[in-house]
Amino acid sequence: MNPIVLFSIGLLMAAMGILFSIPAIIDISNHNPDWKAFAESSAIAVFIGISLMLLTWGRTFCLGRRDGYLLTIGSWVAMSLVAALPFWFSSHEISFTNAVFESISGLTTTGSTTFTHLGSMPPGFLLWRAMLQWIGGIGIIVMAVSLLPFLRVGGMQLYRMETSDQYDKITPRIADVCLRIFGIYVLLSLACVITYWSLGMTIFEALIHAMTTISTGGFSTSDQSLGYFKAPAIEWAAVVFMLAGSLPFTVYIRFLHSPNRTAFTLDSQTLPFMTYTIVTICLGAIYLEMHQPSAILDSLRISAFSVVSIITTTGYASGDYLGWGAGAATFFFFLTLIGGCAGSTSGGLKAFRLLALYKGIRNQSQLLQFPNSLYQMKLGDRDLTKESMTSVYLFFLVMISSLGLITLALSMTGLDFISSISAAATSIANVGPGLGTIIGPTGTFAPLSNAAKWILDVGMLIGRLEYFTVLVLFLPNFWKE
Repeated sequence: MNPIVLFSIGLLMAAMGILFSIPAIIDISNHNPDWKAFAESSAIAVFIGISLMLLTWGRTFCLGRRDGYLLTIGSWVAMSLVAALPFWFSSHEISFTNAVFESISGLTTTGSTTFTHLGSMPPGFLLWRAMLQWIGGIGIIVMAVSLLPFLRVGGMQLYRMETSDQYDKITPRIADVCLRIFGIYVLLSLACVITYWSLGMTIFEALIHAMTTISTGGFSTSDQSLGYFKAPAIEWAAVVFMLAGSLPFTVYIRFLHSPNRTAFTLDSQTLPFMTYTIVTICLGAIYLEMHQPSAILDSLRISAFSVVSIITTTGYASGDYLGWGAGAATFFFFLTLIGGCAGSTSGGLKAFRLLALYKGIRNQSQLLQFPNSLYQMKLGDRDLTKESMTSVYLFFLVMISSLGLITLALSMTGLDFISSISAAATSIANVGPGLGTIIGPTGTFAPLSNAAKWILDVGMLIGRLEYFTVLVLFLPNFWKE
């Protein structure tokens, strides 16, 4: 294995070990004994991380495409296992399975949880859960703008930064863009903290929810999620910041450097994404009015919050939207798979793939009508090449196949069909809540068997890593020199 892979994983583990000190300090200040769990976890993570770095110190580092795959998968798996240690070592008798499930759900910003009675949990635990999603969110963006286009995963070669066309290696230019993205990520998080605080949350609650809103993660400080606050203003604020987290972060950079400030309207993903989100919100409000008549503004708010929460793969809840009527389950199931934009913290299919699929279907329809005509497909100012379209088609096929296989596997653990298919969808799309009475918006994943949780762990990881990043490991040619 290339030394840079081990060195990078070691560096990430050591950094996470240092981050354990933050929730540990919070628990110490609140006289909570669980600070010891964070201290023990920190010692283990730092020791292993530094050991890996020392083993590879002084080696020549050069990142190839195969190393990129190994680095991406290895870092996410290693960080998920390390992040689970404080939960496992705590005094709350959390099993290793539940601890790993919570850490993977956090880092992949899925938001599914096995924890209950969140209001009585130590503040250090609540902070660590939110930190996992915040860290995972920025990690997802960096992966989307640097590694995935470089690895040509699932059509991501379509999503190239205008700042650099060189994807044969990770360039300093890309590192500069990632640093700017991190700055924007921090500023949006701070703006969200201030907004929530000004609307009635405590500073601690505002910090937790800001980190899980911008990362489109959905972890909360209460079992009732944002519904606990019973504040329409907070729900509207969440809608704004969830959408902010689901937009391409490179567009923020172009917006700040564009003299005419048209970056958002000219972006190939942003305008279509916002258009179909608004249309879906309106359809949801109309459907809600038909089945549960109330003030139109209340219906619009409830629809906007629920639709944006699912379509951005955040997973917050203000109530049980499955009670809207018989068609609500189908409505939200399809929303689960859509997702936000590439280059954002959202999961799902992504807006650019939906657009590419639409253009591909339209092109085939035109060819059936006029077989001798030539049509050039474009996504914004980018040409939709045969290679990129094949990647998009295959991504969609693998996504649906994964949904079917994980549903089948969950059904074999004894889970009913609705819970199985919705759990599979929510894991591969990194959304959070599923459908049904067990894992719906008012339930948790705690009642599921250990086997089901490990299956969902795999689903969350392969969904976040865009499928092909993991599947390529099973190709014999991948391991040949």
